[in-house]
Amino acid sequence: MARAGLTAERVTVAGAELADEVGLDRVTMSQVARRLGVRDASLYAHVRGLVDLRGRIALLAADEKTIRIAEATAGRAGKDALVAFANAWREYAHEHPGRYMATQAPIEIDPELAAKAPGPRRAVELTYGMLRGYGLTEPDLTDVVRLLRSTFHGFVALEAAGGFAHQRASQQSWLRTLDALHILLEHWPPSREGDSS
Repeated sequence: MARAGLTAERVTVAGAELADEVGLDRVTMSQVARRLGVRDASLYAHVRGLVDLRGRIALLAADEKTIRIAEATAGRAGKDALVAFANAWREYAHEHPGRYMATQAPIEIDPELAAKAPGPRRAVELTYGMLRGYGLTEPDLTDVVRLLRSTFHGFVALEAAGGFAHQRASQQSWLRTLDALHILLEHWPPSREGDSS
């Protein structure tokens, strides 16, 4: 019988908190059970196992990150929207490193849960909405989204790993990166579809 008050949401939040503390790849069902003060077996009435829990953490994190980005970019366009978007992304990664990694890693997610979760779908809408200000169309939009994700994730991952040990503050490099991205997006080269070079 499931313990009173224990829900899939509570188990997910406990797992997400633990992921932020120890890293997503080090979360175990036993640790989550201890955190909630229950036996391991009690969790399985709410989540199917570690794979399911990680999928739920990924969806929770996607929702949280998307809400933060939506609030930051509301009413903004062009460079202001790009900077707000990027800063919200980076801040979320700093504050919730384990949850953030769940949004970047290839994690198996229950299709039924994914279909009900607004976060991933809203993230795409926000990203494309922010880029509309630059007048981009497909296939360039897809290429730009990949570039931005690679840049933002690469920066925050290196930052988290202590990879920016130079005396120049990483914040200064971040601001210059956003300046450069804005200029690049304003002058994005036209697509050369069919060119294999």
